[in-house]
Amino acid sequence: MVRARTRSGVPAACTGCGWLSDWCHSRYVRRLADACLGGRPVHIDLSVRRLYCENAACPKVTFAEQTAGLTVRYQRRTPQLQRLVEDVGVVLAGRGGARMLRILNIKLSRCTVLSQLMRVPLPPLVTPRVLGVDDFALYGDTYGTLLVDATTRLPLTLWEGRDAEQLSRWLREHPGVEVTCRDGSLTYRQGITGGAPDAMQVSDRFHLWQGLSRRVQDIASAHRGCLPAALPPAGESNPAPAEATAGNNAEDSRAARHARRLFEAVQAVTSTGRSHSSVARELGLDRRTVGKYARANTWHEVMRRPPRKPSALDPYLDYLQQRWDEGQHSAKILHEELQMKGYLGHYQRVKMAVAPLRRGLPLDEPRERPPSPRETARWITTHPHRRNLHISERLPRLLDHCPELRRTHDLVRRFAAMLGNRDATPLPGWLNDLTNSGLTPLVGLAGALHEDRHAVALGITTPYSSGVNEGRITDVKLQKRLMAGRAGVPLLRHRVVLIAHLRRRYADQPTGPCR
Repeated sequence: MVRARTRSGVPAACTGCGWLSDWCHSRYVRRLADACLGGRPVHIDLSVRRLYCENAACPKVTFAEQTAGLTVRYQRRTPQLQRLVEDVGVVLAGRGGARMLRILNIKLSRCTVLSQLMRVPLPPLVTPRVLGVDDFALYGDTYGTLLVDATTRLPLTLWEGRDAEQLSRWLREHPGVEVTCRDGSLTYRQGITGGAPDAMQVSDRFHLWQGLSRRVQDIASAHRGCLPAALPPAGESNPAPAEATAGNNAEDSRAARHARRLFEAVQAVTSTGRSHSSVARELGLDRRTVGKYARANTWHEVMRRPPRKPSALDPYLDYLQQRWDEGQHSAKILHEELQMKGYLGHYQRVKMAVAPLRRGLPLDEPRERPPSPRETARWITTHPHRRNLHISERLPRLLDHCPELRRTHDLVRRFAAMLGNRDATPLPGWLNDLTNSGLTPLVGLAGALHEDRHAVALGITTPYSSGVNEGRITDVKLQKRLMAGRAGVPLLRHRVVLIAHLRRRYADQPTGPCR
């Protein structure tokens, strides 16, 4: 406890008009809480004066004097403690902030911490020259819009929804934006055109490449029957039977039968023109599942075949076969022997591995599965110089077997060359080849890119991108999870904007010399 008293006879400024006065009316004691000292809470009993205002035109008759750096009007905390409470609230929000303050011997409830956080004014918004616009998942199927200053890399604001009118209204209220970085969304394109028609719109390179990669995966799904051709042949003299056998086994699997049965049922009902919701109710499926099967051209596009994961027992299969041939048929003893050799797996895995041997069948050898559509798309989109030996051996074999994937691979590599060289001159010819490729996913992509070709060309040639937005969206999701998803949009906006400025403020502070 610290007791102090302001000096008498020293003029103080009126809080209403600013006139100086030393005409004392009375005194009273203000109790202030300060930051802890030596781990112990500090309280200050400060005796201050109440003075008469000598300005006859001032509406205040009396006023209380304020001590610079120690007191603030209507505040029971010192400015130092108030800044600590606000910074902890910005970083950790309600419950986390209250727990951290309790460690510092400052007892405040989570509601008080949130109240102090929301009282912090947001920094003045300066219209950026380069604006980044992107959406993020707020909760469920609801999305939000985040605006970032691409020059300073600081978030400006965010709101719920991603409609064009709200973005246009914000741009009209903040004129001066010269460049806007966005994805290929038609909503944001219309919003920027309506709010800032003179601004240069740049389609982000990451979203362009991501959209092309998704179409490549759709093509690989449609030609799933060709994917076993990527596997090395069992014998160099006759590779075709091995590929045919792999394809037949894939089509006779349980997953293939399930996909074929659902595909035929959904296509039979949706061909009559009924809505997806009614079909979902009749067949007992989810509406999104019905939509997926209705959009597919063949059942191969929707069949799931997860690749076989390597097992920790694979290096020990030869030893198991050897011990079995020597007469050791106890799975428990075999498991103990494998543990002596470094095997860390469970006993049940060894028991399942020797089960075929008990039935007189050969031991299940580890065999390679065909690549999945996602893996195939990753092979095609990876730069040739960055492909490992595994991909370099299997991808040419797959492309020689499937002309559609060969055509897709050539188109992808041409677009990658445009991005690498920052040259959009071949873009019109590439879009025409995309349209004439005969591949439905690429034809649809060509139509969307043709409508936005000016922004696509600028995205290829200019250095502007939405990379700053992607980093800030990651931070938004982190702050949302720290508040367990219960934060409203005003609180989330407050924290996202303030925490970015708080980090910048402490990062700009000079540090002492290292000792």
